[in-house]
This record gives sequence, C-alpha cells and structure tokens, in this order.
Amino acid sequence: MTATDPAMTALAHGWSALSLLHGRIEGRVERALQAGHRLSAREYSLLDVLSRQHDGEGGHLQMRQVADSVVLSQSATTRLVTRLEDRGLLSRYLCPTDRRGIYTDVTDAGLRLLEEARPTHNTALREALDQAAAEPTLAPLVDAVLQLQDGDLPHSTGRAGR
Repeated sequence: MTATDPAMTALAHGWSALSLLHGRIEGRVERALQAGHRLSAREYSLLDVLSRQHDGEGGHLQMRQVADSVVLSQSATTRLVTRLEDRGLLSRYLCPTDRRGIYTDVTDAGLRLLEEARPTHNTALREALDQAAAEPTLAPLVDAVLQLQDGDLPHSTGRAGR
C-alpha cells in the first residue's frame, strides 16, 4: 500500500470529516453551556451519565465505567468528579456492600443545573447538526448520528430534523 492508495485516502478523508463534525458540535455545545450555565460539555456529560444511575442491581457505575461513558481517562474523570464535588454538584460515598467501592451521585443542586442546562445542550446540538447537514461532506455523518438517536433531542425543520 502506498501513501496515495485510494482506499487509504478515502479512509483519511472520512476520518477528517468525522473529526470536523465532532469538533463543530463540541465547540457549539461548549460555548452554549458555558455562556448559559457555567458548565463545560464534559461536566454536562458527567452529570448526565451519573444522573441515570439507580439503586437497583448494577445501577451504580464504577469510575472506570464513568470514564468510558464520558470518554476521558480514569484520572481525568476523577479530577472532573472532584471539581464538581467541590461545586456541590456531586457527592461520593462508600458502597454499602463493598467498602472498597466508591459511588458518585448527583446532588439536588447538580440535578437542578442539569435540568436547566439540558434544553441549552439539546438546542446547541440540534443547531450544530442542522448546520452540518447542509454540507455535502458532513451530511452522511449527520444522517448516521440521527439513526442512532433515541428520540431525546428536540426536532427542527431542517434536514437533521427528519
């Protein structure tokens, strides 16, 4: 295979388009959350993931699982948890059945902030997808993202709102 192999070139272009779409979405969501709620996109994601925990079997996530969910290293996730705990948005406690385990829960203040920020997040995400859908290079990726959605996003009248 050479550097000009058409298959490799196509793969590189596809990866570049995916990276561009991700960067645009993340940037738009980040700006909206910071401006409206003093919350980063990573902080929002962490609050969202942790808010979905429950007290049933397997309902609490281990730090490794949380890190995977927010696409951060375990150490970066721990630092993020500590920052949000310092702000009163998260709390940690020992697992009642395994004293080696530590659970992290969203506090009432964290839940309120998450609910206030959710419409901002969803609107910014929808706008970023709608804008990207208008670009021929990104439109197929937007379509792929929309096929994965579970219906939690508000729909617009643009291409991405189909």
